[in-house]
This record gives sequence, structure tokens and C-alpha cells, in this order.
Amino acid sequence: MVNENEYIQRADATRVQVLSEALPYIQQLAGRTVVVKYGGAAMKDSTLKDKVIRDIVFLSCVGLRPIVVHGGGPEINSWLDKLGIEPQFKNGLRVTDAATMDVVEMVLVGRVNKEIVALINQAGGLAVGLCGKDGNLIKARPEGQEGIGFVGEVSAVDIKLLNSLVKSGYIPVVSSVAADDMGQAYNINADTVAGELAAALGAEKLILLTDTAGIFRDYKDPSTLIAKLDIQEARELIASGVVSGGMIPKVSCCVRSLAQGVRATHIIDGRIPHALLLEIFTDAGIGSMIVGSQFMA
Repeated sequence: MVNENEYIQRADATRVQVLSEALPYIQQLAGRTVVVKYGGAAMKDSTLKDKVIRDIVFLSCVGLRPIVVHGGGPEINSWLDKLGIEPQFKNGLRVTDAATMDVVEMVLVGRVNKEIVALINQAGGLAVGLCGKDGNLIKARPEGQEGIGFVGEVSAVDIKLLNSLVKSGYIPVVSSVAADDMGQAYNINADTVAGELAAALGAEKLILLTDTAGIFRDYKDPSTLIAKLDIQEARELIASGVVSGGMIPKVSCCVRSLAQGVRATHIIDGRIPHALLLEIFTDAGIGSMIVGSQFMA
């Protein structure tokens, strides 16, 4: 049997080892921008939520510049249900008529965003809540498919406000609602917003928190997780059908941001406690990292 003192000593030794392993990563990434797309189970489970929030504050405390982008699908569905509006989807996109858009904006900007801001502030960070409308951060245009209503794409990004906030030590929290030139609000996919912001900022990393462990050669076999791949391999996996379904937009978003200058993108399992720190600050990492071909060595 291990007595309590021995256990504490082992735990302390492990903690010191982890901090020591993290040091070169902290030194390398200090002052660099990291865009985190926050979603999935990590938004719904209160224990996981607490750990993600602490991870984001930790990143800020050790000198990184985290920017959080979020959606809020389950919360939107809950409020649509309360208001007697039937959620509808077409080709994986939420059909967003005028009534649904009002609810989307109310929930994402007024409720989910402010909850994340409050949690970061409670954990010792300095968070500021934004949506695409603030400071013309994101300009929207219609996504283009017929019959989906006010679903948008990013047409332009103005990062002056974000740069000003991160330089002052704030953690921007961005909800994926933006307006077009006429002021009409649009609901934009949060992965897309995160990718476009990361590209515009020249971010060091784009990290998508998901409900999957990463990219698999065979999704039924956990041992086929691909820890590291480049843009070309990612495109080939989409073309061959290995990456399919809901992973296609996530991998495509990573590829687009890499093509625009982001150094590394990560698809990680937000259901694992402290997934962000495990991926950024350990040698092994936990998810799939996609990089430009020049960084494969």
C-alpha cells in the first residue's frame, strides 16, 4: 500500500514534471495568438465547462493571447422549443427564418456569450464579449443555398478591435452572429468564424474543441487516430471519403485557415478534461494536428 505521504510526493513530482515539460511550449508560444472554437459537450457539461474556462485563463496567464469563438446549438434549440418554434435543418445548416434569427441572436449574443464571459472573469481572466457586429469585426453575406434563410458566410474581417483588446490583456469571446452591409443579422457557422478570424489575425494556432478524438483513418478503430498531417493529406482524406459527414466542414475550415497563414490547426476532444492544455503543452498531444507542408518535419 502506498501511504498518503508517498502519494502526495508522487503527485507533486508528476505536477513538477508536467510543468517542466510545458516550459519550452510556454516560451515558444508567449505573445502568440491562439483561436479556440468552443463547442460540443464541453459547453454542456458543467464540469468540463469549468476545466475549459480554467485552461483558457491559464493560456492567458502564461503569456499566450487566447481568443474564444462559440456557437450554441443546443441552447438555441431549447429556446426555440420554449417559444414554440420548430428547429429545421437543411444540408446540415440550421434553416434561419426571421423569427429563428431573433432567437439565435438573443441566445448567442445575449445569453451564451455573457455566460462564458462571466465564467472567465470568475476564474481570474479578463474577458470581453463580442459578436461580429461589434466594431465591424465580421461582415456577413448570405450563404447562398436556397431555402435556408439568414444563414451567412464571412465576407470580410476587421481585426483592429480584437488586436486592441488582446494587446491590453483581455480575452475576447466572439459569438458567431454578424450583419451584412444593410444591417441584416446572419447566423454563421462558428467553426467558419473561428477559421476566418485565425487567418486574419495570423494566429499561431486554431483549435476546434469537438466531440470526437480527432481524424481517424477508420472511425470505428480508435487506434487509427492520425496525430499529425499536412494540408495535402487532409484534402486527400476528404476526397477519398475517409473524412466524411460533420468532420468535412471542420477539416475544410482548418485547411482554409492554414492556406491563409495559420501555422497549425488542431481538432481535439473537448470531452477530455483539460484537453486544451494537453494538446498545447505536452509532447504527445491528444488530437489531430493539421499543419502546412513546410511544418511537417
